Amino acid sequence: MRARLGVIALCAAFGVAGAITACGSDPPERTTLSVLASSELADMQPLLDELREETGVELKLTYQGTVDATNALTPGEYGYDLAWLSSDRYFQLKLAKTGYAGPRPLSTNIMLSPVVVGVRPKTAEFLRGGTADGRLSWADLADRAAAGQFRFGMADPHRSGSGLAALIGVATAAAGTGNALSPEDVTCDRLGGFRTGHALTAESSGRLVEEFVGRPELADALIGYESVLLSLNDSGKLPEPLEIIYPTDGIVQSEYPLLLLDPGKRAAYDKVIDWLKRGPVQQKIMERTLRRPLDTGVPRDLRLQASAGNALYFPDRQEVVDKLLAYYGDPKPGRVIFLLDFSGSMAGDRIAALRSTFAGLSGADGSSDGKFTRFFQGENFTVMRFGGRILGERSFTIGGPADLDAVRAFVATDDFDQNTAVWSGLDHAYQQAAGFLGAEPGRPISIVLMTDGENNAGMGLDEFLQRHSTAPAKDVHTYTIRFGEADAGELDRAARATGGRMVDANASSLLDAFKETRGCR
Repeated sequence: MRARLGVIALCAAFGVAGAITACGSDPPERTTLSVLASSELADMQPLLDELREETGVELKLTYQGTVDATNALTPGEYGYDLAWLSSDRYFQLKLAKTGYAGPRPLSTNIMLSPVVVGVRPKTAEFLRGGTADGRLSWADLADRAAAGQFRFGMADPHRSGSGLAALIGVATAAAGTGNALSPEDVTCDRLGGFRTGHALTAESSGRLVEEFVGRPELADALIGYESVLLSLNDSGKLPEPLEIIYPTDGIVQSEYPLLLLDPGKRAAYDKVIDWLKRGPVQQKIMERTLRRPLDTGVPRDLRLQASAGNALYFPDRQEVVDKLLAYYGDPKPGRVIFLLDFSGSMAGDRIAALRSTFAGLSGADGSSDGKFTRFFQGENFTVMRFGGRILGERSFTIGGPADLDAVRAFVATDDFDQNTAVWSGLDHAYQQAAGFLGAEPGRPISIVLMTDGENNAGMGLDEFLQRHSTAPAKDVHTYTIRFGEADAGELDRAARATGGRMVDANASSLLDAFKETRGCR
């Protein structure tokens, strides 16, 4: 008894924090939990060492990209005690898709980090110079990428949580609804221009940073977690710190939930949660990893901007994410055939509207959706002018301003014809589509037909549809644009028969009608 009192007195005399507990009582019971974790959580290890010493619970982390980790979790047969992901929203969609009827894992958010953009200072200055107020949106970045003026690194959205969150953020901004993406929002690929700027990728955030530091000539910016970008700035690995951009059209937030996969480990899980959510620990998390604390009472680290801006919704349907990933991962961007009515009725204000439309698609449209739907670097398309016959056709590959000038010049001609052979013109477009498919199997092709009048020459609609049913390119969809007095019934019928749809430009504008078809296949 005297020896025990002497030890306690000695510990107290030295004033060691926690000495009475450490010296005067038995150490906490040791428990080890296996954890499947997002790869960027490696920076939490020093804090987890403190967790082990203070609670007796050791977390053994196995690291993967968030999407890879989610795909590795088989419902009901997880193989780990816990999962610690940047977000569990993709995991919840997976559970719903599989129809898993068992209990959902308990999930507790630990900390926050938005997906933002870190830009080299000179590039940031250039990007801001193109805006009215110096603030940047995802639409601005997509516009500059489409013009070949912005190259970025982003982790693979098929494998990484930061890449998937960034993709969802950009696609949500492109949809412009302010709501979670719906299946209708991803029926057409509006990210073609943004995708052309994606110059550097990796399977995880950490690996992406290594590539960015090691190959600085490849990219002007990094898209990723705020915490990762700020930590990179503090590392001294860059000649100049990146400027952190919080896109004005919103960001996707990551909450880093800790999931209890094995209910039998609930007691240890509760210890971990209790420790991680303590105010002093939340402050350490913020100071050491630059993730935002959930505890609003923790004073903000000045390296963190006061507000990350508007938080965007994660899709609530798996099919939305699947289709978005399929579009973004397509190695062969689509080809469009524009079939444009140059009959006499198009002269005057109508041809002026068409030319203004192509100027808008060439970069003159400064609206948010215009920046997402403009022609982009590397895009291939064909423009055909028709009247009673094909008056001219030319294929373009966009490589710079000169190519955009050539497109505008091609529709600037006053070579009009008095007849309107709509269906013969469309039949010709399908013959050309068959040639493109033969030369480039697997490349998606679509046709956009714009006319302002009724068919009065060449074959009729019934004959066209009969020929189309056996045509080599019959799977190519046609999107018809009704302008002026064009026959809405026939245009709608033709579009539906080929798998496309009709857009009525009289209900909005010719430019809006063309933008509505952009990226549709």
